[in-house]
Amino acid sequence: MKKNKGVTLISLMITVIVLLIIAGITVYTGKDVLKKAQLEELRTNMLMVQAKAKEYVELANFKMGINPTAEKKAQVRQEIYEGEAKLQKATGTSVPTGITITDNMYKVTEETLKEWGLTKIQTSTKDTYLINFDDTNATVEIYNTKGINGKYSLTEIDAME
Repeated sequence: MKKNKGVTLISLMITVIVLLIIAGITVYTGKDVLKKAQLEELRTNMLMVQAKAKEYVELANFKMGINPTAEKKAQVRQEIYEGEAKLQKATGTSVPTGITITDNMYKVTEETLKEWGLTKIQTSTKDTYLINFDDTNATVEIYNTKGINGKYSLTEIDAME
């Protein structure tokens, strides 16, 4: 009797199972890499917006001077943030529950990003950048309305890593 030389059913099944395991690991790893890339892209964009916003908060503090009145603060904020920086007040902006709109919060528009030279950053109705200026401490907090994993501020996103 002649011996058949070929693949047995058992060896074929083992090969298929091994290939499925390898494919599963690859898909899982790929998803993880994509999530990390999205996180880094969002973080980088927020850092670029923060750097530009810090320039304006410093300029506003300089123009306000020492112990400014409430009227002077309001005038300088409007002049710097809405005039020079081309920002819009965030009042009325649709935001997720994790973000609270304050009087010192401004919305970054596509026009603003173009003015600032940040053309690679794109916004949409679900993906808006907000800046909360703190004139007293000369700091800014950047928010993104889309966020990632329920985190919306740059401080929260930095803490994730």
